[in-house]
Amino acid sequence: MKKKLVALVLASAMAVGLGACGNAGSLKEGGNAVSGSNAAAATSTGSEAAGGTAGDKTPSSAKLNSDASTLYINLASEPQHLDPALNNTVDGACLAVNSFVGLYTYDKDDKLTPAIADGDPQISDDGTQWTIKLKQTKWSDGTDLTAKDFVYSWNRAANPDTAADYGYLFDVIAKNDDGTLKVEAPDDYTLTITLNNPCAYFDQLLAFPVFDPVPQASVEAADPNGDNPGNWAAEAGFVSNGAYTCTAWNHDASMEYTKNPNFYDADNVTIDKLNFMLSADDTATFAAYNSGDLDFIDNISTDEVPNVKDFSDFYIADMLGTVYTGFNVNASLFDGMTEQQASDFRKACSLVIDRQYLADTVGQTGQEPAGSYVPSAMSDGNGSTWSQTYYDAATTGADNVEEAVKLLESATGYTFTDNGDGTYTPSTPISIEYLTNSGSTNEKAAQLIQDDLSKLGIEVNIKTEDWKVFIADRQNGNYTMCRGGWVADYDDPSNMLEVFQTSSGNNDMQFGKNPTSAAPQNWADYDKLLEDARTEVDIAKRTDDLVKAEKMLMDTNAVIPLYFYNDVYMMKSNVSGVYMTKTGNKYFMYATKTAQ
Repeated sequence: MKKKLVALVLASAMAVGLGACGNAGSLKEGGNAVSGSNAAAATSTGSEAAGGTAGDKTPSSAKLNSDASTLYINLASEPQHLDPALNNTVDGACLAVNSFVGLYTYDKDDKLTPAIADGDPQISDDGTQWTIKLKQTKWSDGTDLTAKDFVYSWNRAANPDTAADYGYLFDVIAKNDDGTLKVEAPDDYTLTITLNNPCAYFDQLLAFPVFDPVPQASVEAADPNGDNPGNWAAEAGFVSNGAYTCTAWNHDASMEYTKNPNFYDADNVTIDKLNFMLSADDTATFAAYNSGDLDFIDNISTDEVPNVKDFSDFYIADMLGTVYTGFNVNASLFDGMTEQQASDFRKACSLVIDRQYLADTVGQTGQEPAGSYVPSAMSDGNGSTWSQTYYDAATTGADNVEEAVKLLESATGYTFTDNGDGTYTPSTPISIEYLTNSGSTNEKAAQLIQDDLSKLGIEVNIKTEDWKVFIADRQNGNYTMCRGGWVADYDDPSNMLEVFQTSSGNNDMQFGKNPTSAAPQNWADYDKLLEDARTEVDIAKRTDDLVKAEKMLMDTNAVIPLYFYNDVYMMKSNVSGVYMTKTGNKYFMYATKTAQ
């Protein structure tokens, strides 16, 4: 959720959607925003991963934790929100899917399956009326969970006052005259939903955390004035309905989750506790893994990847997500430029960034250099993949310096002196601050981009911030150039492209927000393409609208795709049953662990 990727790191997956869902110390950001760890799409069986690969050498560390009742995990540092309606990062989404559950979920084969829903939905012939029966389940405090909880929760998430970054996802649902969603509970265990039009990915939305139920009584008791919507889930002990409940929380250090006996499938949950180490320090987490203090780590230092990638406890898995760098289109850097000049300036920067080198030296696990923002493997919504519908070959750095200099001369009016060594010096100094969150992979990626732009005589000053500060500064436009990453929340291009709509809470590039003369002036046209795609019943026309939107985005050069994510993680040989989705969520509730 952000996806949330977040969803924003350049490492073995550099994974944020703000996500359409991202991580705080990992490589992802996501359908959710990604912070710097990795997100995956694989089923982990101890030594093999469906959709991923593991090496065939002995594990990197033979030391195993013998406590078979507890799984010791590091995903990232502390997420900004645990409220599933407010989260927009991959690591937060991973916590959400293990502590909350909605109508549907994903199984170990990455297939949608009923959770709270009692079987498949009944859908009208025109695709707009959905009727879903619910199982009789309870909240973790023992109170009944009914269809009315979904009616409340969805309206809350869609309400602008809640300020949910993913609130726009509810736009596919029709509204009543009073602005509430056309979602009704004719009885305690029946939910009826009216869509504006058929939505090919609505079933996927029903498994996305922002569509999970939240406990109305707890939410309103903790925030009677509506000033702090996430306050009810800010400390341990909050009510949830998933496989685990948060029972201890030492902020910025650790969290403990305990098996929830009221979970609808509690009989199949064998691990009693999940203990999370909250840290973005990949050196510390790797040391903890090697010492046997952690069973699972989702963030591996760039320097360590070559040493461990052939070990049997190292996994690589596919995922739908893009690592990118981005510009604030309203940054003072572009003052005095026209829209075209600002775009040319950003294009010059894009041309000299060596994507293949980034993938090889930061990612190191076979990531594909990106020639589009929408991942090449994503469905186009019309029976093909995005690579078959829209894809430009990724540029590479050194061969484009002369072209980049010409663009900069046109954009700035400066002259550039050829130093005779492949570098240039502008007549007036150019300096850019590059914002990233902490983590060795993020910082190394920033340094490589710094080196590439230095060929143009552009001085890049790297500013590193903690995850939560970094996310806030991006959202508020307090930066010029930044690290970005987005992991998809569902397999449709709209989920990637909606991130940059004017009203999106994940629109960190500030498109359409109080634009200066140098910012894209036609962003209402972009917004309309995405709005039309939501209601278009002609799937070929819908895909065409999404392609037009991608082209508009790429023409701004404010979003510079670098490479497509994959996910890397390490897991001890005595652990099995952990599984992942291609959207980066990790499910620990069916894990097993043997004592050693």
